Amino acid sequence: MIEENLSIWSLIVNASVLVQAVMGILFIASMMSWVMIIQRGLFLSAAQRGFREFEDAFWSGVDLNNLYAELTQRAKESGGSDGIENVFRAGFREFNRLAQTDKADPDAVMEGTDRAMRVALSREDEKLNISLPFLASVASVSPYIGLFGTVWGIMNSFRGLAMVQQATLATVAPGISEALIATAMGLFAAIPAVIAYNRYASVVETINSNYETFSEEFSSILHRQIHAN
Repeated sequence: MIEENLSIWSLIVNASVLVQAVMGILFIASMMSWVMIIQRGLFLSAAQRGFREFEDAFWSGVDLNNLYAELTQRAKESGGSDGIENVFRAGFREFNRLAQTDKADPDAVMEGTDRAMRVALSREDEKLNISLPFLASVASVSPYIGLFGTVWGIMNSFRGLAMVQQATLATVAPGISEALIATAMGLFAAIPAVIAYNRYASVVETINSNYETFSEEFSSILHRQIHAN
């Protein structure tokens, strides 16, 4: 009978309303974090793959005008683009616009080009960091939410002891067990979130570093081109 009462499902069903609410919050947070972990993993993998493919095309010796036209056409067909392609297109579009004006000042052209690429880099950084703050929040807050449920459940157990003349393990075990489940659920929500956040934050930092390195190299190429003319 005791073993039946101590099954996980029975403990959850028979828990107090507040502890059940805590468990529900943690369950929802865990499910949402797993959805975001999968989505972010796929997005960042695609961003890394897209960067490698773009670099191969860019350094293959292709004409930059042709590359720009191809990427622009692809973006129109797919409804948009992400990653380093946007940085390249923003910089090359601004460079061509400024360079084609009469008596274009090379320094002004490069300043406008660099500014356009910085704006594009900032937008791509925002895309890469989507969902990471939520994962960080789940990782840091979930254990405390679970601990709150545990403290409340244990408090109810001790309060129930005051109503019986003889305290036994069978009396306090269900209340303490249901309380500890809240802590376990808090850790279950927090551990994957903190691992994913640390991993993805490192990947985002690497991708941003690659984007910035490319933008500097691309700026140097355009700088030589504008001063050669």
